[in-house]
Amino acid sequence: MNIEIISGSPRAQSLTHRVAIFLHKILNEKTEHHIGLIDVRDNPLPPIQNVFVNADAAPAEHKELSTRMFAADAFILVTPEYNGSYSPALKNLLDHFPKQHHKVFGIATASPGAFGGIRATQQLQLLVNALFGIGLPYLLVVPLVDKKFDADGNLIDATFQNQIDTFVHEFIWLAEAVVKAK
Repeated sequence: MNIEIISGSPRAQSLTHRVAIFLHKILNEKTEHHIGLIDVRDNPLPPIQNVFVNADAAPAEHKELSTRMFAADAFILVTPEYNGSYSPALKNLLDHFPKQHHKVFGIATASPGAFGGIRATQQLQLLVNALFGIGLPYLLVVPLVDKKFDADGNLIDATFQNQIDTFVHEFIWLAEAVVKAK
């Protein structure tokens, strides 16, 4: 199974990216699946003009990204909260690949604030539905992210491990069940 974690913050010193790095590490340790990490900072897409319907239809500079998006069986979207929603860079990336039929989506949000981006989860759930994806009902909401993960994506607050374990376990269970059903 191919799982792509999409780190959706365009900020150079992204705190949210710490969560994406950690999830990449833990999923590689806990599964035999291929775990990729797509960073919106490494994949600058122009504002949506054309939808990529398959990897061959994508412009040359976006073929690798397109190949990975179409090959993915499941995604984990990791985003900060921007004015009560997810990052515009994440939305722009997903708008280039609008239909993700029968693919599982896990949602992780992070913020240095006390609410951890919870309002962004609500907006992302609506987006996953619009993409024809299957949304994991378990959310990973990371408040005070700078106190839970260091700059290298290491967990520094052991009390948060249970939330991570539940999210990862449920995501893998649902993704494997959906892939098997296909």
